[in-house]
Amino acid sequence: MTTETADPHAPGRELRPETKAVHPVVPPLAGGRPLSPPIYQTSGFAFESAEEIAGAMAGPEGAFVYTRRGNPTTRALETALAELEGGAAAIATASGMGAISAALLALLRPGDHVVAQRCLYGGTFAVLGDLAARYGIEVTSIAGESPAEVAEVVRPTSRLLYLETIANPMTQVSDLPAMLAAGRAAGLLGVVDNSLASPLLCRPIEQGADLVVHSTTKYLAGHSDVIGGALVFADAALHREVWGRAVELGATADPFAAWLTLRGMQTLPLRMRQHCAGAALLAERLAAHPAVSAVHWPGLPTHPSHAVASRVLDGYGGVLAFDLAGGRAAGRRFVEGVRLASLALSLGGVETLVTHPASTSHRELGEAELAAAGIGAGTVRVAVGIEHPEDLWADFAGALAGVDVPSVPRATRP
Repeated sequence: MTTETADPHAPGRELRPETKAVHPVVPPLAGGRPLSPPIYQTSGFAFESAEEIAGAMAGPEGAFVYTRRGNPTTRALETALAELEGGAAAIATASGMGAISAALLALLRPGDHVVAQRCLYGGTFAVLGDLAARYGIEVTSIAGESPAEVAEVVRPTSRLLYLETIANPMTQVSDLPAMLAAGRAAGLLGVVDNSLASPLLCRPIEQGADLVVHSTTKYLAGHSDVIGGALVFADAALHREVWGRAVELGATADPFAAWLTLRGMQTLPLRMRQHCAGAALLAERLAAHPAVSAVHWPGLPTHPSHAVASRVLDGYGGVLAFDLAGGRAAGRRFVEGVRLASLALSLGGVETLVTHPASTSHRELGEAELAAAGIGAGTVRVAVGIEHPEDLWADFAGALAGVDVPSVPRATRP
């Protein structure tokens, strides 16, 4: 291909308006660089030779050829996430569920066995259930509190151990170093969903994980304006194994979503400090309120995971849950009674959100499964934003004033 053919704007070429509209001139950079990563909002990339484009199709290390397979903006996000988590490589996906689905479909085969923490995000629970029904994947749930649990349930077909750093919504914190070591000794791949902690509070690869999952929609992007996910790998070979499946599933991220996530990550340290500070104030005051029978936040000394969280985490997180003594009716009255906080799904944005897990994020679970996960009819999950904590407490106190307070013993005190 000649230079004249490759450049339709070369001197001496007279182009008609229809052609000029299709081929705008892109100015080269000279003397400076952009402060913000550019958005390469393109579906594909052009090459000068058939040999070059063929080489680009070789794998994740090849040149950019088609955005589903790779894109400079998306790659910038993947590199940033790998560095934050201390991993070898990453895959940015179109959603957190895209990341979870790509990983499980890539790593599991019919008849494989998964050991999974009992208190998991409802979407993860649903995918595992679907894999069990469709492909005979067997799933054994464990409390995730002791490495001895892994040894008790492991079998020759066991392939994978699935944990969460901070469980959604009851904020259980797994002893990651001990649990992952037990899994590794049994020959299991260790997968950890780190969405509720973010790399600022925990880096599971440093504690023995093979693969870290993120819903980047949450704290990483942090502004409730993007849907995204990510997989971060401790090992480049595992990255390559999963990358092909993610590409074929179409789970990879859009460049604009990747750019929004990169923009959000620039303030992640500042936001996480405020999320955690707000959660601390609300947890302490909720624990003393007569309408509240229990508070679930690992920063409270009474939380069952407090000692583990103090070792494993660099902060206790911005998500908490609490049980209202009045049950389902009280929970509904509270989430409808807040005015500053919003009744909405998701978490990790700058605004405070409240939700009722039993009817939203964990609606796939039956009564027995909800009880096993510790979720009650009156459980409310709070994703604390970055508002002033005193303003949030005033809003919560107002909503609690409208909740009936039955005479029941309290389960948690500050």
